[in-house]
Amino acid sequence: MSTEVKVTGEQRAAIVAAPAYFDSHPKPKTPRYLTAHRCICHRIGASGPVYRWEFEKRGKPVTVSVTGPFIFSDPAFTLRAALDGLGLAFLFKEHVAEHVAGGTLVRVLENWCPPFDGYFLYYPSRRHQPPALQALVDALRV
Repeated sequence: MSTEVKVTGEQRAAIVAAPAYFDSHPKPKTPRYLTAHRCICHRIGASGPVYRWEFEKRGKPVTVSVTGPFIFSDPAFTLRAALDGLGLAFLFKEHVAEHVAGGTLVRVLENWCPPFDGYFLYYPSRRHQPPALQALVDALRV
């Protein structure tokens, strides 16, 4: 049996690119159009799979295997590549909000990116937790 504690608030994906990217590429109308675009890919971990971009509209999920000239495992590099006009990036809204508001990034497919509950830490529900785990759980509950 396990217990959970919420680690983040609600999250939402954002598909973004620099305005200059759209000077030579049309904005995608649906996620399926992404296969005709240069996308900045994200690798899960150092040697894991490339993330397949996930979307949803009216309760119907859509997953797209995107391709592009770059694959990063660090969102900071993905953001930098998007700002440099190298392609479309899949990032979290909170990480790009300032750039979207300032006009250095343009958001597309917004209605295909519904919010989700965020992230949780799941841990075994035992009477005697290791002190370090208990301290972490207590800190996250604040």
